[in-house]
Amino acid sequence: MTTGKINVSVENIFPLIKKFLYSDHEIFLRELISNGTDATLKLKHLTSIGEAKVEYGNPIIEVKIDKEGKKLHIIDQGIGMTSDEVEKYINQLAFSGAEEFLEKYKDSAKDSGIIGHFGLGFYSAFMVASKVEIITKSFKDEPAAHWTCDGSPEFSLEAADKTDRGTEIILHIAEDSLEFLEEFKIRELLNRYNKFMPIPIKFGTKKQTLPKAEDAPEDAKAEEIEVDNIINNTNPAWTKQPTELTDEDYKNFYHELYPMQFEEPLFNIHLNVDYPFNLTGILYFPKLGADIQIQKDKIQLYQNQVFVTDNVEGIVPEFLIMLKGAIDSPDIPLNVSRSSLQSDGAVKKYQTTLPAK
Repeated sequence: MTTGKINVSVENIFPLIKKFLYSDHEIFLRELISNGTDATLKLKHLTSIGEAKVEYGNPIIEVKIDKEGKKLHIIDQGIGMTSDEVEKYINQLAFSGAEEFLEKYKDSAKDSGIIGHFGLGFYSAFMVASKVEIITKSFKDEPAAHWTCDGSPEFSLEAADKTDRGTEIILHIAEDSLEFLEEFKIRELLNRYNKFMPIPIKFGTKKQTLPKAEDAPEDAKAEEIEVDNIINNTNPAWTKQPTELTDEDYKNFYHELYPMQFEEPLFNIHLNVDYPFNLTGILYFPKLGADIQIQKDKIQLYQNQVFVTDNVEGIVPEFLIMLKGAIDSPDIPLNVSRSSLQSDGAVKKYQTTLPAK
């Protein structure tokens, strides 16, 4: 077993992370699932170009609650890490794994949809956890690794007996964050931040009724089976071409975005812009009633299918503020909170002018 200190410049980095990294501590789940998605998309890319001699299969990301053990598990079936890579990407805090990956494969990976990066995104786990474990097995033929840290710069790194490819993050939830062991709370966060992620996310199981066989007697009971409860739509409407969608598809997506909105929108605009910035999305013009003032902040902003914010005042032009819909752009910073989007010049840096269509 290896022990050591994480490569940080101040001894009290973890209290600073817990207090200042994000205004909302709940963002940790978005960050960890984004990392798992990254790891899976990296594997998909490497298998597609022959760099990884493994079967990509149909990977998922799983979120599990162990309420009795006060643990939250985030498990992916992605690229995994070797011990050396854990040392590099986790212990060397400022190093961005995704940046190095994109630099190495910049010609072939520019459209691969890599979302975030290792580093501070991972360390957001310490906003809610008193101890974090990583158990990971690389797609390479190397032993699995087990990393543990209790929120101080001290860590341990040893071999693990994990045999399947991918990474499991185990959060030992702190006493002041026990709300994140409640099923309803995790379901709420997954629905808010991850409902359109590009990799299927499993959260528990559900019952599914099988159709009766044609020759089954009328009084035969329908068979029920237990299946994975996949909480996200991996191919939201904005990722498709307008020619692939019908008017009914656009209406269904509107109600997927706004489940409590019963009125139909008047019309929609499908955006697909590649200059001077990359942007896709679907905007809807809703019927305006007496509650016109509370129609604001209904445009949902995404970065590569990861929810960032629905507080877009000052980010999108004022004349679009009454519209509803979803906008997705890789140029939106993922590792910011709602409040930091509106401070320190971030709005000016990322403000866009949408085309009129």
